Amino acid sequence: MNQGPAQLERLKAFSDAVFAIAITLLVIEVHVPRLDTLEDAAYLAALAHLVPSFMGFMLSFLTIGALWVAHHRLFGVLDGFEPRLMWPNMLLLMVVAFMPFATALMSSSPLARVPEVFYSATLLAAGLLQLLLFRIALGPGRTRAEVVPEEINALRWRALTLPTAAAVALLAAPHMPGNNNFFLLSIPLLARAYAAIGRRRALRRMAAQTAG
Repeated sequence: MNQGPAQLERLKAFSDAVFAIAITLLVIEVHVPRLDTLEDAAYLAALAHLVPSFMGFMLSFLTIGALWVAHHRLFGVLDGFEPRLMWPNMLLLMVVAFMPFATALMSSSPLARVPEVFYSATLLAAGLLQLLLFRIALGPGRTRAEVVPEEINALRWRALTLPTAAAVALLAAPHMPGNNNFFLLSIPLLARAYAAIGRRRALRRMAAQTAG
């Protein structure tokens, strides 16, 4: 399975570059107001008009950041390169690179159903592809020997975080467009909860095996 560290490092470097570009492109969709006046009130009104864009930028920045952190954790425990990782990883990066467009669409009409559904569906696609990547990467014999089983299981469970939050936001989008994004703020708490469940289940399984 292990085809050397060079291939894994190339895959990590390419992935990091895509994450960095996508997260940077988010701010390009926040357009600077061009006003033919020096009046403070006009600029304050223009900035107020950009609040949905600011919120969309922050939400997507943190979401892509969470995806990158999870991706970084995953590749940090792998023992070597696995060819089966290539396409799941590439598809995940495709959705990440698409997120600036989905964010701009959502920010342009934050109370409209279709943009909110589209945005939540994009996040759900990213979450499901991340989940697939984790399932393949964390198979038996693919992680470094010094990484304890409970941490491996915690990573597996953490991968459920974005799919869960995005699915709830997607279901809520037609009924409460705009406010459905608040469900995405639960991502840090969900990640901690899922990781704790994963560790607890792994420790319980090891205790049962020892007792048996």
